[in-house]
Amino acid sequence: MSDVAERVKKIVVEHLGVEPDKVTEDASFIDDLGADSLDTVELV
Repeated sequence: MSDVAERVKKIVVEHLGVEPDKVTEDASFIDDLGADSLDTVELV
């Protein structure tokens, strides 16, 4: 993974409280990581 991808992954893990191995390039914020619409907006 690139530096940017690693930084984004770290932010997602911290914000959503998910395991790092669940955060992949193909993971859906809502379906796979359990984010709600507010989480999605906050991440963007």
